[in-house]
Amino acid sequence: MTRKEFFGRVGFGAAALLVPACIGGLAASCDKDDDENVTPAPTNVDFTLDISTGALATNGGYLTTKGLVVARTTDGAFLAVSASCTHEGTNVKYRSASNDFHCPNHGANFSSAGHVTQGPATRNLTSYNTELTGNTLRVFS
Repeated sequence: MTRKEFFGRVGFGAAALLVPACIGGLAASCDKDDDENVTPAPTNVDFTLDISTGALATNGGYLTTKGLVVARTTDGAFLAVSASCTHEGTNVKYRSASNDFHCPNHGANFSSAGHVTQGPATRNLTSYNTELTGNTLRVFS
């Protein structure tokens, strides 16, 4: 047996052993909520943002800060929800075209109020209050 044949057989054997384990692990991760990876929603929230510049200065923009996603809808209203997807903890993103929140990891969708509209997430995002005074947006529990 040549060196090339030896390494070819060893590599193929290792792959044959590892592929089922990897596929099984991926499938299992999508079967249930993995609460160990989910950051709890922030509590006692109370902070302000200057919306005169940056992502919130224009309709449809959003930013992630202090464990929240703060978004400005295409109508100019402000939304704030917990950033961590309730499925596996990936930060959600605001989609202005559909006025909702989307998890890019496994495709969960949430309404503008944070309610689950499409799984695999089964729990809602936490929603927070917003109050605009001039160019200062207050986000609070």
